[in-house]
Amino acid sequence: MELEGALTSTVACFHQSTVPRSLLATALLPPLKRPSVGAFSLRSELKEVRVCTHRTCRKQGSFQTLETLSGLAPADVSVKTCGCLGRCGSGPNLVLLPEGVIVSHIGTVARTARILCDSDELLLKSLEALSLRKTASSELDRGNYSDAVPLLTQAINLNPVGGVHFMFKDRSIAKLGMSDYDGALEDAREATKLAPRYIEGYISEGDALLAMGKLEEAEKSYSICLELDPTIRRSKSFKARVEKLQEKLAAANSV
Repeated sequence: MELEGALTSTVACFHQSTVPRSLLATALLPPLKRPSVGAFSLRSELKEVRVCTHRTCRKQGSFQTLETLSGLAPADVSVKTCGCLGRCGSGPNLVLLPEGVIVSHIGTVARTARILCDSDELLLKSLEALSLRKTASSELDRGNYSDAVPLLTQAINLNPVGGVHFMFKDRSIAKLGMSDYDGALEDAREATKLAPRYIEGYISEGDALLAMGKLEEAEKSYSICLELDPTIRRSKSFKARVEKLQEKLAAANSV
């Protein structure tokens, strides 16, 4: 009963956030039996989750499942879409790799989180952290940086199962908006420490260094982004950053 009450409270928070209500309709169903094959351990072996987004699963809410998993997954677990897994009508369906375990009926936030969380306590903390991050994201969109920072700090301190690198990146953006350049740089570097291939973390690092006038270091951060994903050079926002950097470098060299 204690767990049910806690889940009810957590789900209530999601009703007030941007999580689609369709994901919450059956969030308090009995716990999903976590799949196991041999010595398969989700925490130690899981490398990738692929969510079916084919017609039937899509109608059953697989894109919402994908969004939740993407926000909760640890930095070393990738979340991708895939085609039909052959279990139409029992979706949303997903497959856990490398073991190839197929899991069906993952249609609520709570069921989705159980894929990654090996205890009820971790599940509750992770769902609360995700809710806080979504609220903070809305504050960031409105330019309310001082309101976003404590929300993200609270989310990070909950020690959720994953998604912490997103939270540090978001808090870096908020601190940069508050002209806390040292704090922004520290958080951006924490994000890349947790997820060494996280491009947005390096972008935030470069933005903080650029604001601090550390132009050569900013250039290195932006260069890492290009190394990780050369196609980012076509991004308008990335082009704008590079142009701003080049202007400041030119001005510094002309003195």
